Amino acid sequence: MKLIQGFNYLFGKTFNKKNFYLSASLLYLQRKRNIDRNYMDYIRLSTLELIAAEINEKRISGTVAELGVYKGKFARYINLYFPDRKFYLFDTFKGFEKKDVQSEIEHTYSSGTQDFSNTSVKAVLNIMPFPNQCIVKEGYFPDTAKDVNEEFVFVSIDADLYDPIYNGLQYFFSRLKKGGYIFIHDYNNDAYKGAKEAVEKFCDENGLVRLPLPDSCGTAIIGK
Repeated sequence: MKLIQGFNYLFGKTFNKKNFYLSASLLYLQRKRNIDRNYMDYIRLSTLELIAAEINEKRISGTVAELGVYKGKFARYINLYFPDRKFYLFDTFKGFEKKDVQSEIEHTYSSGTQDFSNTSVKAVLNIMPFPNQCIVKEGYFPDTAKDVNEEFVFVSIDADLYDPIYNGLQYFFSRLKKGGYIFIHDYNNDAYKGAKEAVEKFCDENGLVRLPLPDSCGTAIIGK
């Protein structure tokens, strides 16, 4: 702690200007945690690990899913922390759908110009620690979920744009088990204002509260 305090005293202002912070975490938790130090978003990953441990310790049944997989960098940890559960991977694997981008532009949420097409199902599965548990649903959501009959205990929504995020919340929350959680990425990302709009609308419609995280892109959490 003294080392951290000294570092913050000497360099804290410089790092804070760039939105980097050094802080202690879970000083009194004694169980061993599996956190990848090379994953450059400690708060998001650490929160996932804590929630997964809670769900697994309580033996809450249910599958897990991610909507908006891209290259699978976050998905691999969902797979790691829930090794015995089926894991649904929903993505076009070709980038944003044109009609969603058009809606973004019309509502001035974002430009929708970021290219997420440089990925593939094979590349994603290659980095999964338990690929035998993965069920790939390639194509436009929620069309790709029509044949899915599951209850979910953890879901990551990282679709960036308003329409897929709102549609994802409608689909997954109604199928979320009691004690389960949904992560929504980019909730406090001003480059994708539709993310917060979608979460706020859904929560207001359903009388729900959301917990914002101070991670890199401002994830929000909804629980049941």
